[in-house]
Amino acid sequence: MPSVPGTDMATPYGTLPPASPPALRKPLSLPRLADMHARGEKIAMLTAYDATFAAMVDAAGVECLLVGDSLGMVCQGLHSTVGVSLDTMRYHTESVARGLHRAQGTAWLIADLPFGSYQESREQALRSAALLMQAGAHMVKLEGGGWTAETVRFLVERGIPVCAHLGLTPQTVHALGGYRVQGKGSEAAALLRQQAHALQDAGAAMLVLEMVPATLAAELTRELPRCATIGIGAGRGTAGQVLVLHDMLGINLGRMPKFVRNFMADAPGIAQALEAYVRAVKDGSFPDDERHAW
Repeated sequence: MPSVPGTDMATPYGTLPPASPPALRKPLSLPRLADMHARGEKIAMLTAYDATFAAMVDAAGVECLLVGDSLGMVCQGLHSTVGVSLDTMRYHTESVARGLHRAQGTAWLIADLPFGSYQESREQALRSAALLMQAGAHMVKLEGGGWTAETVRFLVERGIPVCAHLGLTPQTVHALGGYRVQGKGSEAAALLRQQAHALQDAGAAMLVLEMVPATLAAELTRELPRCATIGIGAGRGTAGQVLVLHDMLGINLGRMPKFVRNFMADAPGIAQALEAYVRAVKDGSFPDDERHAW
């Protein structure tokens, strides 16, 4: 069997695992993700912060890797994502991109714009996004609705794919009064719906919905044909799902959120847990709205 380029040379610290054979998988792209959304095939997304886990997650069949600013809490031990710098995001994005390249990975790579890197102006957002794209990201993600629509439009018009994020937005958790479900009640739901439609109209190709009532998330998914919704604590009715890698492997150092399922509990190893996550997202068995949603 021919070796996979970049993985056949032994090193003192081991080698990165190969991805699935290139002949069996095509690189993910915006048109392919849009086609999955249109056909109703669920999109599997996980966070990744380093080269080795990036290669493992890709090999398991995860379509989208998110270099999330959650790394501030998971990797740096911060109390929130607010302290994550743009340079830190660049470093981890480069690390994940190298892992994908070495393992001939095919996943779509999304990087978070951290707090303070896009709020000042559209031009600041462009500079920050360009830095992450140059580091290897295929798409950037930003949080919030309202004023962010014009920033999304500004970036998309300049060739930068954007994933939006509504509901519980960790960068502004202090303004929200804590980690609480968002969009509850008719007024809050109407505002979130208005913001979601504005973000789609501005060109956002994906939309993370975090801790949003399952019924509302499902309605938005049907209403947004050009913007694939990715749920985290938003029920099974979204176009896809995302979890923090460490959470779904059961190695969270704090309190495990309600919307998380520990896939390591029934798996003999990490690779099998990752594959089980992909299968569960694809067949709709995760999340279970009774257990993992509101």
